[in-house]
Amino acid sequence: MYDTGTRKRALALVDQGRSLNSVSKETGVSRAAIRAWRTRIEPLKRAGKPCPRCQGVPAPPEDPAAYAYLLGLYLGDGCINAHRRGVYFIRIVCVNAWPGLIDACEAALRAVRPDNSVFRVKKDGCVAVTATSKHWPCFFPQHGPGKKHERTIALEPWQQEIVNAHPWDFIRGLIHSDGCRITNWTTRLVKGERKRYEYPRYFFTNTSTDIIRLFTDTLDLVGVEWKPLHQSRAAVTISVARKASVALMDTHVGPKH
Repeated sequence: MYDTGTRKRALALVDQGRSLNSVSKETGVSRAAIRAWRTRIEPLKRAGKPCPRCQGVPAPPEDPAAYAYLLGLYLGDGCINAHRRGVYFIRIVCVNAWPGLIDACEAALRAVRPDNSVFRVKKDGCVAVTATSKHWPCFFPQHGPGKKHERTIALEPWQQEIVNAHPWDFIRGLIHSDGCRITNWTTRLVKGERKRYEYPRYFFTNTSTDIIRLFTDTLDLVGVEWKPLHQSRAAVTISVARKASVALMDTHVGPKH
């Protein structure tokens, strides 16, 4: 949580006519937070909402669509670490090249656990979007010792229900973590003249065969055609290149930004 001095300094820079983007870069505070401070500078008191998974009858997360997106991010570039007094840190690592992705990650963390603090830890070339809670293992039972590709990764039935209801959010989270949209090119002869031809495609790469299967199963659910690439390294890369499937991905996922 940012102190009052930091909030006032950020707002003072905005009042000088600076853009939200430039103030965010200088202070390390997200644009969303600065916008919120312009409406209310005082920090909201925490509601202390109980964990929906720890109730007598476990309930789904407060925002299932945001959770599906966050689940994809976590499976790709996330980790959960224990801290003192039973508190856990969830960290999603996002490269600096995609500020929109960083904002979306922070928004998803806040939507899933509105009463918990979310902050950014700057690293070399990236940001670890971090949130604390005693209940992150409740939301992500895939948490465990060791690397994800060295242990079984399977969704609980309640998680699968959320993915089935919000498949595109889950796919978008996976692409935003370990995937990309690129433009390939080739040349072809047109009326005797060789011309350059460009076409977009999506890739998703992961070392865990379980996570790859979750990705491809969800692509099948939404009617996206895919194929694995033949490569010598341990990681598996899934390609989406057919025009209709790329169009679907562009509608619901799009390039990182």
